[in-house]
Amino acid sequence: MIDLPNIIISSLDLARLNHLIDILPKDSQPELDNLRYELDRAIVTAPENIPATVVTMNSTIRFIIEPTGKTFELTLSYPEDALGKPDRISVLAPVGSALLGLAVGQQIEWTVPGDNTIKVQVLDVSYQPENSGEYTT
Repeated sequence: MIDLPNIIISSLDLARLNHLIDILPKDSQPELDNLRYELDRAIVTAPENIPATVVTMNSTIRFIIEPTGKTFELTLSYPEDALGKPDRISVLAPVGSALLGLAVGQQIEWTVPGDNTIKVQVLDVSYQPENSGEYTT
């Protein structure tokens, strides 16, 4: 992971994600390590101060993955909420961890299984709980 953009997360998301890391089995290590790294480098702010263009937990976002050029519109979710739902992506998935805290227009290079590197760019945040005044989802 090189040339990392600044990311912002809410204090509520940080607390919930740290709790998730604490309760998950330790054999989830690669996914947990990626998420931990993102949380450690994030700028943490109160939920009401999160810009509407930032990807937070339970945000619905449109993003593109290079080099494939594929565009997706998914909701960034906790693992139990993403299970079996094609319109959601888990924060523990490599792309899910990469998206957390990015703002519209930002991109990040991310290592995925098989030691391949992709670029993920946020195109739009069509729904964000904090922007809607929802701080408990």
